[in-house]
Amino acid sequence: MCPKEKESSPAVGDVPIPHDMRPALRSDHAGETGAVFIYRGILAFSRDKDTRAFAEDHLKTELDHLRLMQQLVPSHGRSRLLWLWRTSGFLTGALPALIGPTAVFRTVAAVETFVDQHYREQVDRLANLPDFGELRELLEACRLDELSHRDDAASRLGPPGPLGKMWQNVVKVGSSFGVAAAYRF
Repeated sequence: MCPKEKESSPAVGDVPIPHDMRPALRSDHAGETGAVFIYRGILAFSRDKDTRAFAEDHLKTELDHLRLMQQLVPSHGRSRLLWLWRTSGFLTGALPALIGPTAVFRTVAAVETFVDQHYREQVDRLANLPDFGELRELLEACRLDELSHRDDAASRLGPPGPLGKMWQNVVKVGSSFGVAAAYRF
């Protein structure tokens, strides 16, 4: 284990956090902010009963994740682009909701596929740092919730056609950009 890995910043609450994981947690906070607004965007425009029930159910979990990230990431350590994550999240939910349920579920499945990989990288990184097991467990719990959202959305879909595949790539690229920006700003 590198000396840098053993070093930690002051914990927020009672959960110790490795200093070099602060940017990742900032991106997690930004992502959970965006996720809340994805579901709010869906709810603002969808009139489909099943889609609305789906969004209301998953919004509750995302609000829990956001509260957790607010506890882990002090306000001075959060992304300075939260306005962008709120806006882009809202549009990521609202635009598919205007198209219809399939677009909503395809979007959520694509977003959550990306989020699974993002959280998995952090969980795997913490696997070799026994002093940070509590943080690892919290992130793994969030990851499993996101997988549940992905699977719920995917269960409502058939295989993607060319347009669906293109949309999945757009969501992946946008999510990658969001993580990279939140790491820095």
